[in-house]
Amino acid sequence: MSVNKVILLGYVGSDPEIRYPEKDKPVAFMSLATNERYANSTAEVTEWHSLVMGGKNAEFAEKYIRKGSRLYVEGKLRTREYDDRMKIRRRKTEIIVERFELLGRKNEPPA
Repeated sequence: MSVNKVILLGYVGSDPEIRYPEKDKPVAFMSLATNERYANSTAEVTEWHSLVMGGKNAEFAEKYIRKGSRLYVEGKLRTREYDDRMKIRRRKTEIIVERFELLGRKNEPPA
């Protein structure tokens, strides 16, 4: 048995970018920032994650998710390879979002 499960809670770093690789099938791409504070330290480390949402999730993202939105995400890791403009082989690891909850905006009091 194996498990590929990611759970994140953070802030959206940019408005979703919507693409249509197939007609009538939107895909949303955005970044999510999570922060971690080390024990006995005031230093905080920010980690950036690439999110991918498809179908109805992408439609929702296009309408309601904006930079600064607080987002809870469940999904799985997926790594893909591609050639950039200079024909250099690149790898990118993304979170394929299966479930999410929009929790509000940055500096907005919790509901």
